[in-house]
Amino acid sequence: MLSTVTLAQLFGGKLGITELLLILAIALIFFGPSKLGDLGKGLGDAIKNFKGAMKDGEQGSSSQPSQPAEKK
Repeated sequence: MLSTVTLAQLFGGKLGITELLLILAIALIFFGPSKLGDLGKGLGDAIKNFKGAMKDGEQGSSSQPSQPAEKK
C-alpha cells in the first residue's frame, strides 16, 4: 500500500509557510491569476484520475490474476 507523504517529509521539514507563500506569489506573478487557476484545476483533475486508476488497479489485481498478453 502507498504511504502518505506530507509536505514537511518531502522537503525534510525545511520548507515553511513563508517559503510556500513566496513560491505562490512568484507563481501568481509568472502565470497570472487565470492561468494559475487553470493549472490548479488541471492538477486536481490529474490527481483525481490517478487515485481512481490506483483504486481500480487494486480492485482488479485482487479479483483476477494478471495474464501476460499473447504475442502473434
